[in-house]
Amino acid sequence: MRLLYIFPHPDDESFGPALAISAQRRAGHEIFLLTLTRGGATKQRHRLGLSIDEMGELRLAEMKRVEQVLGLAGMTVLDFPDGGLKELDPREIELVVEDAINTIRPEIVVTYPSHGISGFHDHLVTHAIVKRVFCAARESQSFLKRLAFFTLAPSPRPDPLFTLSTSSDEEIDCAIAVTDEDVETARRALDCYESYRETIAQADPLGRAGRTVYFEIFQESFDPPLTDLTLFSQGGGFRR
Repeated sequence: MRLLYIFPHPDDESFGPALAISAQRRAGHEIFLLTLTRGGATKQRHRLGLSIDEMGELRLAEMKRVEQVLGLAGMTVLDFPDGGLKELDPREIELVVEDAINTIRPEIVVTYPSHGISGFHDHLVTHAIVKRVFCAARESQSFLKRLAFFTLAPSPRPDPLFTLSTSSDEEIDCAIAVTDEDVETARRALDCYESYRETIAQADPLGRAGRTVYFEIFQESFDPPLTDLTLFSQGGGFRR
């Protein structure tokens, strides 16, 4: 099965989703990644003395190493303005997302939930764009089966450094248990982002995620949650 992850920035795929990507790769699925910006506007550029373009080139090089670590079947990194997606005509972004879906022909598309986890407007715009394109495309593209949103479950311990939004237990439709091998793969993916080591150490995304990766599923509801994002109901059972 083919899955297409769509995120706005470099490292979005590694701050949690990489755990699920590793598990899905081990199960034999093809994983593709579309990243809308090169992430050059990050404040880390000031520490490194780099321009936005130079930082974008550095992060692109880091992403190419991530592509190898995660064993992606394909990766596309666009150069929309980091931090500026809300200022663009959304139809411009919709066209490239639609083209990626039509080219890759994934059964499952994954992006951020409506709250964007961090609440950053690039995350919110990406959610809205991908959902809009998915809803339009599935009317004519029979290969599209599911739209899922990578999310976080409620935590009993609020993060003292980062304000993160979570999905309620009722909203979570899939909970994927990961292995030591998946954790190691995700750790190596994060290690590729040498320019972000300080932020990664502070955020501790793998520690926050633990051994379970959570997803909401658009217009589907599962209680208890699915244990595999590639399971589909059919005649009371499930099909892959």
